[in-house]
Amino acid sequence: MKKSFLTLATVAVAGLALSACAPTEDAAPEAPETLVVGLVPSQDVDQLVLDGEELAGLLEEQLDMPVDVIVTDSYNALVVAMQAGQAHVGMFGPIALVQAVDQAGAEAVLQSVRFGSSTYVTQWFTNDTDRFCTTDIVTDEDGYTFCNGTDTAESGPVGQDALANITEDEIIAFVDEGSASGYYYPATQLQEVGLDPFNLSGAFFAGGHPNAVSAVARGEATVGTSYNDARSSVVEEIPTVGSDVTVFAWSTNIPNDGIAVGGDLPEDLKTSITDAFLAIADTEDGIAILNAIYNIDGLVPADLDALDAARQVEANFGE
Repeated sequence: MKKSFLTLATVAVAGLALSACAPTEDAAPEAPETLVVGLVPSQDVDQLVLDGEELAGLLEEQLDMPVDVIVTDSYNALVVAMQAGQAHVGMFGPIALVQAVDQAGAEAVLQSVRFGSSTYVTQWFTNDTDRFCTTDIVTDEDGYTFCNGTDTAESGPVGQDALANITEDEIIAFVDEGSASGYYYPATQLQEVGLDPFNLSGAFFAGGHPNAVSAVARGEATVGTSYNDARSSVVEEIPTVGSDVTVFAWSTNIPNDGIAVGGDLPEDLKTSITDAFLAIADTEDGIAILNAIYNIDGLVPADLDALDAARQVEANFGE
């Protein structure tokens, strides 16, 4: 069965029809006729559509109901879609997951696992090692370079003192204004070393973790941020990226991305959706699709305490 994939513009047009199905305050919540799952690109959009179609098919098998996938152009747009009832399930980065809960009344139910952990870090990287590396550069067996202890660290922060070498006009490739590891956490680190993240004349949003890595590898920026280790996502395009781009600092630990369900869905459907994702993650084919979409190795119940820490970082930036 061919799935329907909607762009953000199409979602906005469809809003009235979907909102019309939303329950009134006095009515018991009703299950939608079609479950809508929202994704945000972290890879080629066309490939994400294909992978999302596979995920929708697996969810249909588990839930015994039609499932469509929408692809919005940002986490903020997906939060708005959930708030408007245009998406019933969203796969979010940690900051956007908190925003979905606080702004759209969603419920965080699951978090991703990668490399056996439900947390990760921002990695800071550079092509100007003379300025940002205070130790010798270490090259691992795959040809990736590190300094300031980032090669052996198990958690962050690491190498944060080197951030003081960043100037107000430094050309910095952040990821996206809604990205936890690509903007919120590193911007917080800059504040901690005395820089105003809102007054960086050379900073820009690259639009994706691979894009930020590529910008530094190509010399379009001297410093960049991403999740660890996003260099592997561009190694086919830039085979020398491991030596072109050196990781010199980490942020504090960040809760992994996760899955939220609409707060106004029936309780039994929320449970069924949660169970469906867990069942999918427990199969070889299912985990292959989740890995293709967001490099997910597994799923665990959402850590609400860890997300509350992310909420504090998000609150630091106000509106």
